[in-house]
Amino acid sequence: MKKLFTILSIAIGATLANAQTITNEADLITPTKLATVEGRDIGSDSLSSGNVIWIKTELKPHKHLTHSEHVYVIDGEAEMRLGDKTVKIKNGDIVFIPKGTVHAVKVTSKRPLKVLSVMAPHSDGTDRVFVNE
Repeated sequence: MKKLFTILSIAIGATLANAQTITNEADLITPTKLATVEGRDIGSDSLSSGNVIWIKTELKPHKHLTHSEHVYVIDGEAEMRLGDKTVKIKNGDIVFIPKGTVHAVKVTSKRPLKVLSVMAPHSDGTDRVFVNE
């Protein structure tokens, strides 16, 4: 867990320097009754937003119209579609998803995929467009 908090601090860097919110280890425990995809806001301002996201089985193909996203894999393994490529992701991996790039996730581990998602500029989720394929 020490590694996790170090990485969270680096990923959110400037936001934590002026922290209005501090996320504790207890806030990052996987919910016992997990929906297919569930997220928890860990802090945001007008420039960026951060969330811990749990994916039980999959996240359908989608893109974001107005923001880019950095994803840090905290726990689990998955196959991730990034545009026209599919890559395997696991604990410790960092993925950059440029604005407008179609992406999706299929969990391959027995446990849910848990990621830190940092989006810039700020995202409230309304720019997410699911892609029918």
